[in-house]
Amino acid sequence: MAVIPVAIAGAPYDVRIEAGVLRNAGHHCRPFIRKNHVAVVTDSNVAAAWRDTVTDTFAAEGIASHWLVLPAGEATKSWAYLAQVVDFLLAQEVERRDKVVALGGGVIGDLTGFAASMVKRGCGFIQLPTTLLAQVDSSVGGKTAINTPLGKNLVGAFHQPSLVLADPLALDTLPLRDTRAGYAEVIKYGLIDDAPFFAWCEENGAKVLAGDATAREIAIARSVAAKARIVAADEKETAGVRALLNLGHTFGHALEAETGYSDRLLHGEGVALGMVLAARFSVRQGLMHGQDAERIAAHIGSVGLPASLAALGLDCDGRKLADHMLHDKKMDAGTLPFLLLRGIGQTFLAKDVNLTDIAAFLDEELARG
Repeated sequence: MAVIPVAIAGAPYDVRIEAGVLRNAGHHCRPFIRKNHVAVVTDSNVAAAWRDTVTDTFAAEGIASHWLVLPAGEATKSWAYLAQVVDFLLAQEVERRDKVVALGGGVIGDLTGFAASMVKRGCGFIQLPTTLLAQVDSSVGGKTAINTPLGKNLVGAFHQPSLVLADPLALDTLPLRDTRAGYAEVIKYGLIDDAPFFAWCEENGAKVLAGDATAREIAIARSVAAKARIVAADEKETAGVRALLNLGHTFGHALEAETGYSDRLLHGEGVALGMVLAARFSVRQGLMHGQDAERIAAHIGSVGLPASLAALGLDCDGRKLADHMLHDKKMDAGTLPFLLLRGIGQTFLAKDVNLTDIAAFLDEELARG
């Protein structure tokens, strides 16, 4: 088992990574659960695959599990379902020192974590991430949120989990498209500040997606270790370090907004294309070599992720996409910082980007064949 400590001041926790760990989740969670029952939040897809297993592993430790099963999909990260989760936790008489279990992908983790931050002014929660995106990114670091009509993750809180259990075997129950979307976040850690890891991805990305157990555990462990290092240095994104984790997200969130936060473009797909766009815009600004940008696009495209804005078939122009960015949660005094690159593994925060330039660039990308 790989154990990655997340050294958040005042709220440290471990991420435990092992094939089959979900079958022993009760054993790992038992020290954190004070009572003989626990509230579990999941979605309909995950419940079909894992409810019986998780129920049994908690029962083996003398813990009865009480379940709330929500619809699967990004639309569940909403006010309405947040209220439903809060009401469920209150009905289960959850107390401040209790732990709630989030079993699922990023939607369930974000929603449940946000609800836990609110109930009784904050109770604990445990993450059991079942998607690659959640295992390498959203389950670690304590960002919890819901979407609103004006944008993604605009309402939320920093609320760290007490424990994360990442089981690579859970990925075997996912559609390949979902695993690809999560793999975009793996690529991101190489592009931020670890060029050798990006080279590893180029060599091993296909193995990760094909289900190679060793490749998956390496990808998850290296990604989690990278994120743990960054969030420990800048938990609430006040020092500019944690902002590096948003590479590709400003472009990606605009694309998600334009496609209605629907299955037309999954979050990880938006991030993947967003990283291609960030690299190409960096070339346009004279910051990096074009061959590096095309190397990034080539790897992203080679694993079946979107690498071309024109291929999305959007019915809009660059200005409309840029306007979506005005609602980005990173806006500060009317300016929007962008994550750009000086090369592979050399991401930095640029605070002088003009949205008019972004709109013109996006028009060029929409017209690109």
